[in-house]
Amino acid sequence: MKKIITLLVLTITLASCKSNKEYAALEAKYTQTKDQLLAVETNLQKCLIEKEKQETKAFALGEQVKYLKEDKKTALKQVENLTVLTQSSSDNIKNVISQLSEKDKYINGVRKAMTQKDSLNLAIKYHLTKNLTDGIQDKDIEVNVEKTVVFISISDKLLFKSGSYNVTDKAYTVLEKIAKVINDQPKMEVMIEGHTDTTPIKRDLIQDNWDLSALRATSITRILQYKYGVKPERLIAAGRSQYVPLAPNDTAENKAKNRRTKIIIMPKLNQFFDLLEQDAE
Repeated sequence: MKKIITLLVLTITLASCKSNKEYAALEAKYTQTKDQLLAVETNLQKCLIEKEKQETKAFALGEQVKYLKEDKKTALKQVENLTVLTQSSSDNIKNVISQLSEKDKYINGVRKAMTQKDSLNLAIKYHLTKNLTDGIQDKDIEVNVEKTVVFISISDKLLFKSGSYNVTDKAYTVLEKIAKVINDQPKMEVMIEGHTDTTPIKRDLIQDNWDLSALRATSITRILQYKYGVKPERLIAAGRSQYVPLAPNDTAENKAKNRRTKIIIMPKLNQFFDLLEQDAE
């Protein structure tokens, strides 16, 4: 009986030892497999990350290629436009070169015309100054030449009584000399401008300084026409009232400067431009 029990215990012990060894082996294999699985998962994660990087890089490269294609189209279009522009510029340059001689003729014609007008105005100024300074103070009459226009500014104390548009006896002496110069230049127009100071005025037939300046201008115009034979189609009467002063209207002296009549001798614009066109042909 003891033998049987001993044999049974021995058998159980041997079986138990075998099971422990198998368990240990299985546990070791499990641990190894677990480590291998962790390594595989780590490698898989690295692969996924690398794949994502590659996809991002591929997308960026695709966008860059797309941009380069669009840029290429734009560049080709610009080159095409530049070619057209260059051709157009070349044609324009040819046209300009072909017209240079004509332009030179035109420019020379303008210079010639301007020189003629300037010389004419200087001659008019010379004759006016020579004729008008005889017995008349310089401060009462001023003659200036600006470009192609002669300006004669006459103080109103030589021409009119205060607040009146009736000319004085002394005015006829001045206007006779001016009319002689005007009649010697039949191709030029004459504008008579009346100017006043800011002192208000209201009398019979005179409402304000506009009326006074215009009436004074027409008075001079009528004398030049009817008494001294200046053709009326050459004459222009204009009233400027108080609005083009030579000096501030703050003193009696300055107001006297502003009360004046301007006689402007100027070329007829249509004849002047006809002259330019003839010289340009």
